[in-house]
Amino acid sequence: MKVNRSELLPIIKRALREDIGTGDLTTETLIKQQDQSKAIIKTKETGVIAGLEVVELVFKTVDSNVNLEFLVNEGDQVASNTILAKVKGSTAALLTGERVALNFLQRMSGITTKTKKFCDSVAGLNVRITDTRKTTPSLRSLEKYAVKVGGGYNHRQGLYDAVMIKDNHLQAVGSIKKAVQQARNNISHTTKIEVETENLEQVKEAIKAKADIIMLDNMGLELLRTAVELIEGRAIVEASGGITIDTVVDVAKTGVDVISVGALTHSIDSLDISLDFQGSDNNG
Repeated sequence: MKVNRSELLPIIKRALREDIGTGDLTTETLIKQQDQSKAIIKTKETGVIAGLEVVELVFKTVDSNVNLEFLVNEGDQVASNTILAKVKGSTAALLTGERVALNFLQRMSGITTKTKKFCDSVAGLNVRITDTRKTTPSLRSLEKYAVKVGGGYNHRQGLYDAVMIKDNHLQAVGSIKKAVQQARNNISHTTKIEVETENLEQVKEAIKAKADIIMLDNMGLELLRTAVELIEGRAIVEASGGITIDTVVDVAKTGVDVISVGALTHSIDSLDISLDFQGSDNNG
């Protein structure tokens, strides 16, 4: 699995500009241009790693001569105090790129760690865990990539790759039947239509309108079971709304096909990871 570099490089350059601005004042004041150093990147807690390629590109963007040796693979579950990489190069480059590299690695690994917990919880059940569009602005591609590393699936990437009729659309258009019909008349036959429903009457209307996917939003377990029985395989069934690691198994057992969890990307504890200098290669 690879990060899309055409999307990644502009993100990295923007992040570096944000942090460096007109220059790294501390490093430029203290460090000689010729100074060389060694460092390690290590975990300070247990987790699943994502973003190693991003880390490499951050340092290579600062200085193409920085060398990284990775000791783990993308998607590896690691213990606390695991050395993820050895880094060698310009002292100034390591200091200047450190925070941006770690910010990406920590957040992406936090997303992957959380996603894997959800996926492991429903292992053996015929259900997919997916993300949502509740992502950090400008970082969606990286955050959705991290979800995939953790074993999850991506929902739509944005507003452009599927029709998803939600409550506010229905308020504007008037009914599920009318919304689905208008959408169907204006899209390719290859494009899916999903309808968000909040009660059984809306579920029945979505079935009748022949929606491809029916989302059951914030429904209790009994309502979910009843809705799944009503739909009876005529559409993909997605459960969404406030689903946690404590409730995901019970939701999966209702028979839904997909469980979307916004918290995979919008409520994350970044994995605690540090970069520690191990010495210099300087001669006085």
